[in-house]
Amino acid sequence: MLGSEFIGPRTVWQALTGAEDTLQHVRVSGIRLPRLALAMTVGAALATAGALMQAVTRNPLADPGILGVNAGACLAVVTAILVFGVGTPAGYVWFAFAGAALAAVAVYGVGAAGTGGMTPVKVTLAGAVLAALFSSVTSTILVLDQRSLDQMRFWMVGSLAGRGLDVLWPVLPHVLLGLVVALSSGRAVNVLVLGEEQARALGLRVARLRLLLAAAVVLLAGGAVALAGPIGFVGLVVPHMARLVTGNDYRWLLGYCALYGAALMVAADIAARTLLAPREILVGVCTAVVGAPVFLLLARRRRLVAT
Repeated sequence: MLGSEFIGPRTVWQALTGAEDTLQHVRVSGIRLPRLALAMTVGAALATAGALMQAVTRNPLADPGILGVNAGACLAVVTAILVFGVGTPAGYVWFAFAGAALAAVAVYGVGAAGTGGMTPVKVTLAGAVLAALFSSVTSTILVLDQRSLDQMRFWMVGSLAGRGLDVLWPVLPHVLLGLVVALSSGRAVNVLVLGEEQARALGLRVARLRLLLAAAVVLLAGGAVALAGPIGFVGLVVPHMARLVTGNDYRWLLGYCALYGAALMVAADIAARTLLAPREILVGVCTAVVGAPVFLLLARRRRLVAT
């Protein structure tokens, strides 16, 4: 019902049931409904990926955007489009997965280097530096082709505009697989967050679990970037919202993150379409307006980033 123009519930129901075929019905079933499904998928994927990253790194500031995973996927997609001429989500989704995977490995490697091994502060700093590096390389590539820059600048900020089910279907199976892996790992994640030594003492195969969770993060974050671009802060904010209800029990937390992430992204998309109607704000801007203050608040709480 909500958008640049309000459409009444009766008209929406008629459009969903196929009772009539008018311009408003086409707008509901052909534009708004696919966009709703897209927003829910992206939000659930980013929020669940953020919760997994916070568990694996034991860092409450972890997020696919902050730790550079989104930027790595974005760089790979831009390279696929501009260098290899890939033009469909089914084609460049594999580049998004590869970019997300390489970025995750790079952040983990840099964050774990040196004395003391991996700490929350080191991982956050490594992610911020690598995210800036990937973004700079992406911008450099786009500057070389002004026409492509004009076409992709909105996607790079994060946008759901102009995307339909034809974009969602090729990526949806990968996102669903990532969600299934994440939701089925809740009990093991509860053991992992106790610490590696205790987890091994309880019989958990830590290296195997980390690899499995990393694969889920790659599927979720890479799929979200392929669908809507590098949207930030959803994976940071939503897990902390969900913890207010579930605590730190990941058997429930991951499911609530998927639901809350979908709801937050839908709310951000509605705000993007209605605040300056008939003009539209990029949904990535709306999530940043909400997420940036939360990030600063968390960063000021020193006990959250203690090593």
